[in-house]
Amino acid sequence: MTIDEAWGILLKHDFKRTKNREILLNFFDQADRYVTAMEVRTAVEKDNPGISFDTIYRNLAVFSRLDILDETELNGERLFRMQCATDHHHHHFICTTCGNTKSIPNCPMDDSVAVNLSEYEIDGHKFEIYGRCPKCIKE
Repeated sequence: MTIDEAWGILLKHDFKRTKNREILLNFFDQADRYVTAMEVRTAVEKDNPGISFDTIYRNLAVFSRLDILDETELNGERLFRMQCATDHHHHHFICTTCGNTKSIPNCPMDDSVAVNLSEYEIDGHKFEIYGRCPKCIKE
């Protein structure tokens, strides 16, 4: 997702264009990995020392609810990243050390789960693999 697409979604839902949202969206545009709210705060405090953790967390929740950010949970903590810019359905491997991701091109639902639930109506699903990336393994 681009910053312009994110602003289009926010404005469509009557959210104002603010300095804090601009800083947050710019951060996620550059991050390209999953990050915690605390990591966001540490990074954006440099550009906006007065930004509160509550403001950050509220905006992350809004961005997630509007599908601007993708959200996952790891070890009881919420992590966020900008939604992928691709139109095709896919899943991710997420490095538990650095937060980097790798796309998984095929969906496990296609082969196994959907067959076992053929009489059910599926509204959605999420499939993630957690581990360490090659870079983090070497370190």
